[in-house]
Amino acid sequence: MRILVIGGTNFIGPPLVRRLVDLGHEVAVFHRGQTQADLPTGVEHVVGDRHDLRMDADEFRRFGPEVVVDMIAFTEADALGLVETFRGLARRSVVVSSADVYRAYGRFIGTEEGPVEPTPLTEESPLRETLFPYRSQAQGPGDFFFTYDKIPVERVVTSEPELPGTVVRLPMVHGPGDPYRRLSAYVKRMDDGRPAIVLDEATAGWKCPRGYVEDVAATIALAAVDDRGAGRTFNVAEPVSFSEAAWVRRIGEVVGWRGRIVTTPGGRVPLAYRMSQDIDMDSHRIRRDLGYAEPVPPGEAMERTIAWERANPPTAIQGLGLLDYEAEDELLAEIGIG
Repeated sequence: MRILVIGGTNFIGPPLVRRLVDLGHEVAVFHRGQTQADLPTGVEHVVGDRHDLRMDADEFRRFGPEVVVDMIAFTEADALGLVETFRGLARRSVVVSSADVYRAYGRFIGTEEGPVEPTPLTEESPLRETLFPYRSQAQGPGDFFFTYDKIPVERVVTSEPELPGTVVRLPMVHGPGDPYRRLSAYVKRMDDGRPAIVLDEATAGWKCPRGYVEDVAATIALAAVDDRGAGRTFNVAEPVSFSEAAWVRRIGEVVGWRGRIVTTPGGRVPLAYRMSQDIDMDSHRIRRDLGYAEPVPPGEAMERTIAWERANPPTAIQGLGLLDYEAEDELLAEIGIG
């Protein structure tokens, strides 16, 4: 099968391309030409502007994709460009979406009023009612955050019968190349020999969907090559969602950290989000209907992630509701830990 990947050079993209090639498919990657990605020999490169796909329509027709996988459709305009360019050319599209489409996520970040939503979230759980969840962070109309929203993207790609669209809603993805460095804050504390990690009690119990980068890439590849996914939406997440405290313990087991996780009453640690709102997702549908199972064992996935984090220390580390060491030491001294 000929598969075109739009934006396949960063983080999830290279493992996805390698997976597709390993499965025996012919792959082309459309990108800006600004990232040197480790892609398999034989993969075609088409360099162009994602915001004007029609400029490269001749190249797309020459390659003749049967399926188009769009990793970087962030706005309604992106989705419209995808549909208008590949309708009548490709048989199907696969578009990467996010857990942030759910109303529970809006409750979590504070853009949606109302009671705590039940979880785990299924593909039928309510979506956000307030669009553009990060617009308050935008510097102006030209800012990425001003127009970003996966809900309009999903609506566009799932409403075009001539190019049936599959939507995969991704979790928080960790692994080598993670631009958000989701494990860094914890690994750094453990490697620094901290006697304890302090979490607000709400943060300690909070659950979110997670996935290792190669596993997540495998779900996208599966959605691309299996026609049973046409016109459908799938959650992607590990089968068990761990609380933040349990997640820290898993990291500690691999690091070899012998410290404690200390939880504090609300108010001692500043929180930017509504931590009483879990956002964990149920991924039963893609497992049942497409036969998905993680190709990388959980322990190995954690080891690879931590090894990469240590080999590539970030210049700045942000943790979810973590104190700086001085404030943490003061709090620990109050309760006799140090």
